[in-house]
Amino acid sequence: MAFDTVQQARQSECAYVDIHCHNANGIQTLEVLSIDTLDFDPTTTNNRFYSLGLHPWYIDRQDIQTALKKIASCDGDSKLLAIGECGLDKTITTPLSLQTEVFNAQIKLAEQLGKPLIIHCVRAYNELIQLKKSGNSTEIGWIIHGFNANPALADQLIKHGFYLSFGAALLNPCSRAGQALLETPQNRLFLETDTAELAIDAIYAAAAKMLGVDVATLRQQILDNFKRVFLND
Repeated sequence: MAFDTVQQARQSECAYVDIHCHNANGIQTLEVLSIDTLDFDPTTTNNRFYSLGLHPWYIDRQDIQTALKKIASCDGDSKLLAIGECGLDKTITTPLSLQTEVFNAQIKLAEQLGKPLIIHCVRAYNELIQLKKSGNSTEIGWIIHGFNANPALADQLIKHGFYLSFGAALLNPCSRAGQALLETPQNRLFLETDTAELAIDAIYAAAAKMLGVDVATLRQQILDNFKRVFLND
């Protein structure tokens, strides 16, 4: 069951929330489909909530100004809930200076539209923190998607006001995601499927077990976080 309007989302209770996905999962879920500006067509949202952004991987495949105008043109679309994914990645060949320029432009758009940021960050957390510290706006949420780094970094990001979103890595006992999850206050927590071929309820079950809470309690907490950050409630 999908939620067709923002009002339905506001009135929902204990729904699963998937803040970053590329495929619809079909169960009662508040899903935010992730769409890159390169592929954006309003019909591809299938009337679902979505995020829209210029991913650092695809900067060199499209005209930057055209991409930014696509995002800005969605101002007023109640289905657009976030900007991204966007961010910084030191493992690609695109110069970090250009990535930073593009990311800064999307930060400004997010602030103008009053939308949270869904952030892709690889080996550039120091730069990311500096960008957040240098900004003037504290009104929008900065969410690191697919977080799978050490607990010390999780703690540092939390102290600087970030939210952390965890995904399929929670099901891998060898990953650091589970330890980082335990360092994340539940009011700063989100869960996601990203590109994983599994339903969001499996990730909730794994997270709830690690946190020592029941799934219903965790669902309500993340729903509350979602309403506060994405719906400005």
